[in-house]
Amino acid sequence: MKSLKGKTIWITGASSGIGEALVYELCNEGAMLILSSRRESELERVKNKCPTETQDNIKILPLDLADSNALKEKTEIALRLFGGVDLLINSGGISQRSLVRDTLVSVDRQVMEINFFGSIALSKYLLPSMLNNKSGHFINISSLVGKFGTPYRSGYAASKHALHGFYDSLRAELWKENIKVTMICPGFIKTNVSINAMTEKGEKSNKMDEAQAKGMAPDLCARKIISAIKKEKEEVYIGGKEVYAVLLKRFFPRIFSSMIKTAKVR
Repeated sequence: MKSLKGKTIWITGASSGIGEALVYELCNEGAMLILSSRRESELERVKNKCPTETQDNIKILPLDLADSNALKEKTEIALRLFGGVDLLINSGGISQRSLVRDTLVSVDRQVMEINFFGSIALSKYLLPSMLNNKSGHFINISSLVGKFGTPYRSGYAASKHALHGFYDSLRAELWKENIKVTMICPGFIKTNVSINAMTEKGEKSNKMDEAQAKGMAPDLCARKIISAIKKEKEEVYIGGKEVYAVLLKRFFPRIFSSMIKTAKVR
């Protein structure tokens, strides 16, 4: 199990949810942190909640994952802040709650732009420095719906499936260069992801899913993620009984298909 003390870790989506919880836990690990999201004021709030003695080890780097033209420059800045980046945690993203038949293609494109293209762009821009150092670790906050689709989440599920395809390929290409990839697949975690989800016309949902409200606490999820990072796990599932759906889909696909058609997923 590797130590994260002194490692430079860049976290997107650091202003809320799982990303925010990871910040607080990684402070305790002694890591050097770069915090990114769109809202600079929220990043400052998260930084100020960290212990005073750790704040010199935390830098703020606002960015918008949908702004593809700015991500190369943002990566160059990130590399300069502490002289390199050892781990990238792609936690930034957006969800969607709408039926396929009602959802504008522009919504699907925006979800894919943020969740997929934004994440892989940062990874590609970081990759040369990691290859030069012969060391690096990409951690991607996917979802259980990165392994199977459910109603009301078609665009979101598609974006998470795409992450698995890309990073599985990256892992297979670069393992000899000591580049690691960890895919984190949370189930129901008590965050505002469903409240912030996009509707069929791209508006904010403003509704908390019942399952989300009863989900795992973000700090517990963060601790499980950090454990997986230290152990250099390739793929982990985090949540309650919903994680067994991955096995059900794999070994009993017809049963899974019947169940997911009538499952309460909102």
